[in-house]
Amino acid sequence: MTIIPLQAYALLGDAQKVSFLYFLVSAAGLSGSMLVPWLVRKIRHHRTLILGSCCMAVSTVFLSQHSLIWFAPGLALQMFGAATVVICLNLYVLRHVPRDDFTRFEPVRILFAGGAWVIGPALGVYLQEHVAIWVPYTAAAVFSLTQLAYFLWMRVEGGQDEISAAGPHASPVRFIRRYFSQPRLILAWLLSVTRAGWWGLFYIFGPIYIVSSGLSAETSGLVSSAGSAGMLTVVLWGWVGRRIGIRNLFMLGYTLAGVLTLLVAMTTGYPWIGAVLLIAAAAGTSIIDSGGNVPFLRAVRPRERSEMTTVYATYRDASRFSFPALYSLLLLVFPLPVVFLASGSVMLVLSQCARKLPRSLGREGRKSAFAQQANLSRQDGKT
Repeated sequence: MTIIPLQAYALLGDAQKVSFLYFLVSAAGLSGSMLVPWLVRKIRHHRTLILGSCCMAVSTVFLSQHSLIWFAPGLALQMFGAATVVICLNLYVLRHVPRDDFTRFEPVRILFAGGAWVIGPALGVYLQEHVAIWVPYTAAAVFSLTQLAYFLWMRVEGGQDEISAAGPHASPVRFIRRYFSQPRLILAWLLSVTRAGWWGLFYIFGPIYIVSSGLSAETSGLVSSAGSAGMLTVVLWGWVGRRIGIRNLFMLGYTLAGVLTLLVAMTTGYPWIGAVLLIAAAAGTSIIDSGGNVPFLRAVRPRERSEMTTVYATYRDASRFSFPALYSLLLLVFPLPVVFLASGSVMLVLSQCARKLPRSLGREGRKSAFAQQANLSRQDGKT
C-alpha cells in the first residue's frame, strides 16, 4: 500500500500525474468488478475467488518491473483481483454470519486484519530500500496464494440462494438501477466511498506528502503503519457503537477525520506536524471502520445478496476513480496540500449525511435466546 504510490511517484515525478494514473486505472477496475456477478453465476463462488487471488498474485510480477509500461496494467490487475476477492468474501459473510451479529463480526474481522496493515507498510518500504524492489511484491504474492490455499482447505460452502435470485439473464444495468432505488443502500455506498477515499488519500498522498517534504521513504512507511494501528482499536469502537448506535459513531469518526485532515493542509513546511495529524486523522477514520459495512449488511435483502454486494463493493473502485479525478483537477492549479483540504471537507459533509442513518442501527438489543436462535435458523433456511 505504500511502495506502490511511491513507485508511481518515482516513475512519474509529479503528484498530479500519479493522481491521473490512479483515475485511469480505477476506471478500468470499476468496469471489471461489474463482471463479478456474471463470473459467480458461471463458475461459482470458489472459482471466482481463485481467479481474484491469482490476479492479485500475478499483478505483483508486473508491478515489480519498475517500468510504467508494466506498472499500469499491473495496478489494474491488482485492483480487479482485490475487488473480486472482497465481493466473494462478503457473499460468504452474508451466507454464514447472522444479521444481528454483524456489529460484533466487523470489528473482530478488522482487528485481525490490523496486524498486517500495521506491519506491512513499514516492512514493505524497508525491504524495497534495503533489499530489492521485487522482495515485498514476492511476499505479497505468497500471502495472496496462502490465503487462497487456506480458504480451499476450509471447504466453505457458498450456497445457491445468492447466485440465482436475479435470474440467469440479469444485466449489470438492471441491478445497478435496483441498488440505487433503495435510499438506505445509497447512503451505505456513499459513506463507504468517502471512507475508502480517505484511506486512498492516506496511503497514496500521505507517502508522497512525506517524501516531497524532504523526509525519507522509510518515514513514510512508518507513518502509514502508525496510522493503520488505529485498526487495533476497532473492537473497542465496535463496543461503543453497540451502545450509542452506528449513527452517532459514524458522526464522531467522520467529524474527527475531517477536522484533522483539514489541519494537515495548514502545516506546509512542518512535515512532522503534518505526519502526526495524518496519524491522528487515521485514528478517527478507524472509528468508522469498526462499523463500516454494517449499514449495508443490515439493509440488503437476502434474495439480492450477490447483485447488491457487487454494486456495493464498487465503492472501492468508485473512491479510487472519483477522488483521484478530483485531486487531478485541483493539482493542476494548486499545490499538494489542496488534496487534504478537499478530503477533509468531504469527510465533514458526510458526517452530516450520517445523521440519516437509523438511530437504532447497530445498537445492542435484548433478544432472548429463542429469538437469537430463530434468527440463526432463518439464516440457515430452516424455518
